[in-house]
Amino acid sequence: MSITGKVLIVVSDAASFTLQHKDGTTSEEDTGIFMQELTKPLAKLLAAGYSVTFASPQGKGPTIDPSSQSTFGAYLGNWFAKHRDQKLIAEIKADNDFDDPRPLASLTEEELATFSGIFIPGGHAPLTDLGDNPDLGRILWHFHQNDKPTASLCHGPFALLSTKYAPGSAGFAYEGYRITSSSDAEEGFVEMMKDGTIPTTVESTLASADVEMVTGMGQMVGSITVDRELITGSNPMAARGLGQRFVQMLMDEPVRE
Repeated sequence: MSITGKVLIVVSDAASFTLQHKDGTTSEEDTGIFMQELTKPLAKLLAAGYSVTFASPQGKGPTIDPSSQSTFGAYLGNWFAKHRDQKLIAEIKADNDFDDPRPLASLTEEELATFSGIFIPGGHAPLTDLGDNPDLGRILWHFHQNDKPTASLCHGPFALLSTKYAPGSAGFAYEGYRITSSSDAEEGFVEMMKDGTIPTTVESTLASADVEMVTGMGQMVGSITVDRELITGSNPMAARGLGQRFVQMLMDEPVRE
């Protein structure tokens, strides 16, 4: 298959996130990329002929969130779907730079110009090292200013805040955008299960940055939102639809809605 174009996939190096407890202590909870939030869009990209390059803050390599590999939790007993996703991860490890991603600082403006779009999957990991990363902010400004499709879902949209920290930044690139992400209500369920508080939540933090958060019943069952070059999704149930819409946007770029 001929190469349709190149897509940059930015992943976190983090394998944990911080949880605060009522007694004043904190704990580090296992996390990483939520597997379905990577594999479903990735499968759509590869099927459409796009090559992918992985990059992360330090180039350490991502972790797959253990909870996202639970047959009865994440996959509701569908072993075949889980096996399919694990097989894709194994294939991308064998054929790509998944375990040895590019450090974000190594991506020059000249190289960024060769990419058609950028994708940031979710899992709690982005809360740790993507939201304030200056190099990611610089990279996202490139895609924003050039109207290149930018996709993210669940906790991934937290990374958009990094545009405030880019060298010479004019502020938050996505102020006034309509965005869907993991909700505070969903985070509350995680906090109840883990008996602690997540200090920073995606929905509230983005809302305080003058983003119009798209919430409601649609958000809970996997809705996606497109605003100009940006496409965002709410949770793992949005992953397949986000991947399909992202590919459409890549093929029709530039996109302004």
